[in-house]
Amino acid sequence: MTELSSSARPHAVMWLVWALILVGLPMAVAGWESRSRPEGPSAPFHAIAQRARMQAIAAPPPPVEPVQIYALGPEEARAFNAKIPFSRDPNPAARPFLFRGSDADLARATDCLAAAQLYEAGDDAIGEQAVAQVVLNRVRHPAFPKTVCGVVFQGQERRTGCQFTFTCDGALARVPRPAAWLRARDIARAALAGKVFKAVGYATHYHTDWVVPYWSDSLDKITAVGTHLFFRWRGWWGTPPAFRFGREGAEPVVGKIAQLSIAHGAGAEATPFLALDADVLATHPESVGMDAIGKTVAGVRIISVADAASFLVELPRGSAPDSWPSLAQTFCAGRAQCRIMGWVAGEAPKEVPLTLAAMAAMRFSYIHDATNNLQKALWNCSRTPRIVKAQCMRDRIPVAVPSAAATDTGLPGIRRKTRFETVRIAPPGETVSSSAASNVTEAQP
Repeated sequence: MTELSSSARPHAVMWLVWALILVGLPMAVAGWESRSRPEGPSAPFHAIAQRARMQAIAAPPPPVEPVQIYALGPEEARAFNAKIPFSRDPNPAARPFLFRGSDADLARATDCLAAAQLYEAGDDAIGEQAVAQVVLNRVRHPAFPKTVCGVVFQGQERRTGCQFTFTCDGALARVPRPAAWLRARDIARAALAGKVFKAVGYATHYHTDWVVPYWSDSLDKITAVGTHLFFRWRGWWGTPPAFRFGREGAEPVVGKIAQLSIAHGAGAEATPFLALDADVLATHPESVGMDAIGKTVAGVRIISVADAASFLVELPRGSAPDSWPSLAQTFCAGRAQCRIMGWVAGEAPKEVPLTLAAMAAMRFSYIHDATNNLQKALWNCSRTPRIVKAQCMRDRIPVAVPSAAATDTGLPGIRRKTRFETVRIAPPGETVSSSAASNVTEAQP
């Protein structure tokens, strides 16, 4: 056995170097990772979210509790709420919500969202935008239903415990003013097309400052909009990465808002635009006689006055089809019976009686009868497509008319007709051959 030379033996310094590499470096890294970090506004929000995610990644989404409030008076509730501090963590704006689905789904989602806005915030554009953002935040969160209508009407079957109180406390018996409803729908459409209300961030809960829900001290209070306070869940479930889902499935039909929304109506026999409003009926009607022809009354230009209750009008240039029922209601205010036939600018008839072409060009009709509490709005769907076919007028299809010679037969009960035009009423979508259309004639007196 040979002995190692002194130059081949490991030097003590080398042992020390290896010890530092193998032991000291990992300890230093561990110490760096375990150092205390600021948790206030100076800490990067994504870092806070990542640590929260690592702690709760295996946990299910938090439960959505029924809404219950403490038995406190308004002033006591305001004092209690004022003592809850606002979160010092960042409050980033939500990502834009872009609705993807069929036209029917979009119509239903729009009206569900508009109803939530209007009944929760009142006719207040800022408050309505805040409510809309909370609803869409919930749609994206795994703790809630995955449709807009599902979120808004979650728990509606319970007398108490619904997520939005207007869905189960009888508030829907109050019919909003047409102008307020149309404005709410405009705000809803904008939110579903990507408009973000930044102030409420990723809030999933809110309440007015004069009540105290049981959940208020378990969530982070992040902002106030008017008299409403907005909250998000603490930890991972309140951070942007938790809002990772999109809307899924068909929007359900909600019968509770059928009186507001034709998209949620039951069919052709349940298509009123709005229930007749007592204030509208009590309004003193503006007198409209033959001297009003050519003038603008309540936003529409008078073409002809058939009788005291029937009017031919030109609709405002560039007006949206969804606004026509509101215009008709305003025009008919105070009249027990009222009927309107409307054309768009440039297509209005120049004279009466109406020709077949003029009838085919009519875009909109409206009728109300206070005696029977009837109110119905119909559109010409071949010119102004509608999602719900029950909103469509029946097509007027020309049919062949017997010639004058054929009517001069002398047979009992048959006489020569005076000047007329004959149409056959057919369901929407039925067509007629071009040869039949070309055979329409007029009998001369």
